Amino acid sequence: MLTFFGRGSAFTDHHNSAYFEDGKDLVIIDFSMTSFQLLNDFDLASYDHIYILITHTHGDHVSGLGMIIDLLEFSVQTPITIIAPSDRVKDDIRYLLREVEGCEDSWYELICCCELDKPWFNAVIPTSHTEELAGKCFGFHLTIDGKSVVYTGDTNTLAPYEEYLTDGCYLYTEVSAYNSPVHLYYVNILEDIKRYEARGIHVFLMHMDDEAKILKGLEGTYALPAPLRVDFKDDSEMLGRIYEIADSLYRDMCMDGSTDHNMLFSYVTQLGKIIAGADRASFWKWDRRKRELWTMSATGVDKIVIPDDSGLVGKALKDRKPLITNDPYSDPAFNREVDIKTGYKTKSILVLPVADINGRTIGALQLINKNDEKGFDPKTDPHKLSLAALVCGIALESETFLEDSHHDKLTGLKNRMGFYHDFQTVFKPYTGKDSDKVMSVFICDIDKFKRVNDTYGHNAGDDVLAFTAGLLESCCGANENIYRWGGEEFVMVMAESDLKSCVAKAEEIRVKLMGSDIEADGNTIKCTLSFGCTLYDPAKSIEENISTADGWLYKAKETGRNRVCFE
Repeated sequence: MLTFFGRGSAFTDHHNSAYFEDGKDLVIIDFSMTSFQLLNDFDLASYDHIYILITHTHGDHVSGLGMIIDLLEFSVQTPITIIAPSDRVKDDIRYLLREVEGCEDSWYELICCCELDKPWFNAVIPTSHTEELAGKCFGFHLTIDGKSVVYTGDTNTLAPYEEYLTDGCYLYTEVSAYNSPVHLYYVNILEDIKRYEARGIHVFLMHMDDEAKILKGLEGTYALPAPLRVDFKDDSEMLGRIYEIADSLYRDMCMDGSTDHNMLFSYVTQLGKIIAGADRASFWKWDRRKRELWTMSATGVDKIVIPDDSGLVGKALKDRKPLITNDPYSDPAFNREVDIKTGYKTKSILVLPVADINGRTIGALQLINKNDEKGFDPKTDPHKLSLAALVCGIALESETFLEDSHHDKLTGLKNRMGFYHDFQTVFKPYTGKDSDKVMSVFICDIDKFKRVNDTYGHNAGDDVLAFTAGLLESCCGANENIYRWGGEEFVMVMAESDLKSCVAKAEEIRVKLMGSDIEADGNTIKCTLSFGCTLYDPAKSIEENISTADGWLYKAKETGRNRVCFE
């Protein structure tokens, strides 16, 4: 999500400016001189490209542009693109850089938002601010870390942003302690904030001229100060930032009643990053079923999946102890493929394994590139991070317990509990009465399964169930899930599939199983499946839809078995 160089107005020490990373690109919103000063400790040469989005041309939003262009031209040589919200603002920025700052046009690229083609950019939002800049002030709608983000810039109204404020999105809004015609007065937007909170919108405050007064005035709401990038001068500053994250976590998980466990991992990895003074942090889950390690949460990078016997995370989990390397490229266990994939340069790594209450290793907290030339300290850094790792471990154990409860131990498929959970999450858009999305369902049953148990024994029956489940799962497409409904019955849910596709899939599986030799407890057994298919009707309940499919399964059984029946 967004991190801020400063969240103050023009008359504060650190002017409003935010940034996020997109792979090897650095994206900054507005760029004052104070932003330039704070950017000096970044490794700018490690980025492929730097993009700067400009909301408007007041000095506290653009005064650092000339300096960063000079630095990149004469020292770092990283390409930079300045993005204006409109052609009028583009002309003003060109004049500023060429005539006032003395920057050559060839040192930078200047484009309009309409020319920008990036997955993180959605829309430019015209707004009003001062009379002098009428028609020249804007906000943005972005996608960051897969989340919808609305950034107001300087504005005196939230009206232009309302259409972009979807449930659960992130709003970064300017707010003033003083009632003036050019800024949002905190008293006037109090009801708006309460309304947004009821919709699960995350509200962060920025461009504040009197932070203490504003936060006191909005006390009792869920609005939080925008998160700062801080080089901590003392422990009290670090403690303050830790309190901010803890408060955000408490509000989201406890007061808002969020059921998104990934949110918890996201907050705790941010906490670890701050405590260790690292550039990036990630929390890895050990998926024993798939023999994989994958990131539950990661700052600055998309989800990564690797085999569980590879990389330094895999090594730390195997050794069951903290691992530190300040020269990873010399370590044979270091997985270079992750850097190759992301384009990131890893300089130092700290991995802390985490375990469940029984001492079984289940994941790891990883910190990358400590903001210190010496790298991670083997004594102090694990000591500082032990609480964050412990919290991650407890959270992951809860997540793992929940996931285990959703799976059938014999077949590895999701069970009925997993089925209903998915209908409340994955398939929710397909189940509302007004949904216009298409989904189909089939239920299938192993023919004469009792005869298998009676003839060959229950161990053989278990082998038949496991084989059939594996065949069903192998036939699942990207939008299809298979569940063990109970006994020898299975249910497949096929999102974005009509009844014709559902029937074709069932027929494909029927033929495959009929032609398979199943090795079951030393015996070779042949089995068949019967199917009942239906198009999911969103006007009916989940149970009513399953009952419809079950009715067609009953017909398949009654008319000879080993067949697919549907309306």
